[in-house]
Amino acid sequence: MPVFIHVLGLAVFAQGTSEFMLSGLVPGIARDLSVPVAAAASLTSAYAIGMVVGAPLMAAWSARWPRRRALAGFLTAFVVVHVAGALTHDFAVLFATRIVAAVVNAGFLAVAMSVAASVVAPGKQARATAVLLSGVTLACVAGVPAGALLGERAGWRAAFWAVAALCLPALALVFRSAPTGAAGGAEVSVRRELRVLREHPVRSALVLAALVNGATFATFAHLAVVAMEVTRLPEAVVPGLLAAFGAGAFLGVTVAGRRGDGRLVRCAMAALPAGWAALALTASGAVPLFLLAAALGALSFGAGSALVGRVLRVASGAPALGGSFTTAALNVGAFTGPLLAGVAASAAGDQRAAAWVSAALAAAGAALAAAARRSGRAAVGPRDTAA
Repeated sequence: MPVFIHVLGLAVFAQGTSEFMLSGLVPGIARDLSVPVAAAASLTSAYAIGMVVGAPLMAAWSARWPRRRALAGFLTAFVVVHVAGALTHDFAVLFATRIVAAVVNAGFLAVAMSVAASVVAPGKQARATAVLLSGVTLACVAGVPAGALLGERAGWRAAFWAVAALCLPALALVFRSAPTGAAGGAEVSVRRELRVLREHPVRSALVLAALVNGATFATFAHLAVVAMEVTRLPEAVVPGLLAAFGAGAFLGVTVAGRRGDGRLVRCAMAALPAGWAALALTASGAVPLFLLAAALGALSFGAGSALVGRVLRVASGAPALGGSFTTAALNVGAFTGPLLAGVAASAAGDQRAAAWVSAALAAAGAALAAAARRSGRAAVGPRDTAA
């Protein structure tokens, strides 16, 4: 695997840490900037929306740029807005920096996924995608807890400075070793690529990726609350639970990168609805909660990683925009899943409703995959390497 793929993974780790660390920094931001907690929490939603909107827009805008210029430009902008966020005392400015950070993060990830798929042999695309996405899972395992700890010890601004500093080695290596050609070659046709992305296999894979990610984050966003309110675990145990989920996610991405065939994805899709339902039914026990969190992290991120590879492969005729639409689909799920879970939990008065939402979304994904296979236009084919 080229060293450059690991460089991209480092940048994705820093960006993933920035995206998810806000959940642990909200109280400090609210106190420091004298805003309600709900307002500070809206920074997370702003980031998700910026990712959804920014991915296709930034990919289309930068389609004819040399890939080194695109990657370095997006990463430089990411560093600058984190410095601005760390320095500001105005909540409106901080809110704006989060939107800009999300937009350029989406642009970077979209280009990075296309580059990762193009710089390796076709048989190694699954592993390249897995290495790239392992940056996100490592952010869940290590980056987010570290950011929360740093924010508690040195203030939320220190976490922003740390993310900016973490990007600098990756930025230097991007300047040195990124490919110089444009994402789609000299003749990039956005209109032609959009036609490719409207094809049924691509649309099926995108919707399936959104459903799987929606199911994943519907419960992940509420996992800490489930642990404290349903399982009655002390707050000090929650980081260990989140780390268990993240460790499972890292294992799932790694296995999908090495053995991400269609059979593995179909098995994961079949198991996920039952797994989320089992979590809802057994969440009152600490042991089942930890075991299921790790297992569902592995299944969810393994299937998601394989589906990312599937989209990039069936959308090979859209090298400039394929990665951006994949990024947008994943973030539609990451935004919609927790939103639906929050509504369900409030209506039911029980945080376990979030896991039932995950089960429903995963079941919808499994039904979509089965219907597509029966129609002969499978989102995940029997011989697919699916990542």
